[in-house]
Amino acid sequence: MPSFDQHPTVVRWREKMNAQLPDQPVLLNADVLRSLCLDAGADDVGFVEIDRPAIADQRAEILAAFPPTKMLISFVCRMNRENIRTPVRSAANMEFHANYDHANEVARRIVKALEPIGIRGLVPGASFPMEMDKFPGKVWVVSHKPVAIAAGLGHMGIHRLVIHPKFGNFIALGTILLDANVNEYTYPIDYNPCLECKLCVSACPVGAIGADGYFNFSACYTHNYREFMSGFTDWVQTIADSKNAKDYRQKVNDSESASMWQSLSFKSSYKAAYCMAACPAGEDVIGQFLSNRKAYVQEVIKPLQDKVETIYVVPGSDAERYVPKRFPNKKIKRISSGIRPASIRGFLFGLSLLFQRDRAEGLNATYHFTFTGAEPSQATVIIQNKTVQVQPGLVGNANLSVVADSKTWLRFIAKEQNLIWALLLRKIRIQGSPRLLQAFGRCFPA
Repeated sequence: MPSFDQHPTVVRWREKMNAQLPDQPVLLNADVLRSLCLDAGADDVGFVEIDRPAIADQRAEILAAFPPTKMLISFVCRMNRENIRTPVRSAANMEFHANYDHANEVARRIVKALEPIGIRGLVPGASFPMEMDKFPGKVWVVSHKPVAIAAGLGHMGIHRLVIHPKFGNFIALGTILLDANVNEYTYPIDYNPCLECKLCVSACPVGAIGADGYFNFSACYTHNYREFMSGFTDWVQTIADSKNAKDYRQKVNDSESASMWQSLSFKSSYKAAYCMAACPAGEDVIGQFLSNRKAYVQEVIKPLQDKVETIYVVPGSDAERYVPKRFPNKKIKRISSGIRPASIRGFLFGLSLLFQRDRAEGLNATYHFTFTGAEPSQATVIIQNKTVQVQPGLVGNANLSVVADSKTWLRFIAKEQNLIWALLLRKIRIQGSPRLLQAFGRCFPA
């Protein structure tokens, strides 16, 4: 057997390298690269350098996934609008998943075309699968929305979806990490395609989108993602907690079990996404709305509002109050969010996402948290005027101070630790009125 240096593969590669010029940084032509992406199936494309300040908060994670990254290709793939607008969820979900698969295939084609000319690229994926070993933290490799905005493919609407100036919000976003530079990058467009028509506000079944631009992440996540991630873990726990089949059926009806089977057997089903269905923004989309606004509302919005369906809410949440008042034809089902922070960092990060501003009405208080033990940390949480702020360190004067062993606190949050015992054992200590701790808990029901 030949030695390593004499192996035919090694010999041929070295001969090839000796015949080439010394390595030079790869600089791609933007027009050629754009044409390659469009030919691969993208409907629009933009380019962002890795050092762009707009994506600085993602830089470390991107380089951890693909260290030689020099630029990002951001692209969009159009969806079939009517499939998204229909109240028939099977048709909408088929379109979502088919277009995400298409976006991933487009990215693969682009990388495959560049690889033979010595350009390396990574496809992090347009949707699932994701890095579930990091759940319930950040499980996605790239945040596609800020990359797309930086690349000039649109801006975020009040419904927190990227709206493309031509295709509206009926798009799937894809990103490619590339070991090359391009001679011309793209930048954000100079206007927001969002019309602020508030149709997304009127269509949202859980009241997640406020007319003032506020977004209740928890309400959206709990319902729309019922058969994903936390909703799935909550369902599994329901099975585990059931005494027998009859007890399970009293908690989960047959159609819910069948729907979970469908999500497990095929792909997870989104329960709503009515905000996307309602949105009339975008040059290719707006015509129907401008031609006859009343007819648009009757054809697109009303069927979503009038649909008889189960809406999943967390007990004590703003959504639980909102749904019966706004949609008496929809039935609410109280469930656990399934969200349990695995770290103090995750607990603090999640506060702004789980905050229920209506439940915080009348509460104006500053909380100091000092965590000891396995994960020492200090933070200040300020709740006032139905808003929440989380700051590192102990800031200002506290109305309530909490000193807690980090593991004990996480078990308490997960309802695995009795607060009274934790107080008696001094694993959790509070200075101030216990009622303020109860008021704090009401703002973050789980």
